[in-house]
Amino acid sequence: MAYVRRNEEGRIINVYDSPEPGANEYLSIESEELISFLTQTDDADAARVALSMSDMALVRVLEDLINTLIDRGVILFTDLPPAAREKLANREKIRDQLNDLDNLMGDDQGLL
Repeated sequence: MAYVRRNEEGRIINVYDSPEPGANEYLSIESEELISFLTQTDDADAARVALSMSDMALVRVLEDLINTLIDRGVILFTDLPPAAREKLANREKIRDQLNDLDNLMGDDQGLL
């Protein structure tokens, strides 16, 4: 998500990666309005913020692609360089931990 500041006409004038004074509205990085602003602006900082946020989404796409290739036997996990294997394994552990925490919270909602 990107946080945006608008002018009096309601047009985006700034983009941030976190809420700022006057910029509490968030838009999806895939928002047509945001993409239009970024392709027409000379604000390099705004473009960097959006690109960084897009990078995070792309990392997940690449991770899913790698897992699909491994699952289908196109490549082996051991074919990857050691640094890539370590990063993928760490991300999977963290994601599993988050899923466990989400499931724990979801299971206990009726008890509260």
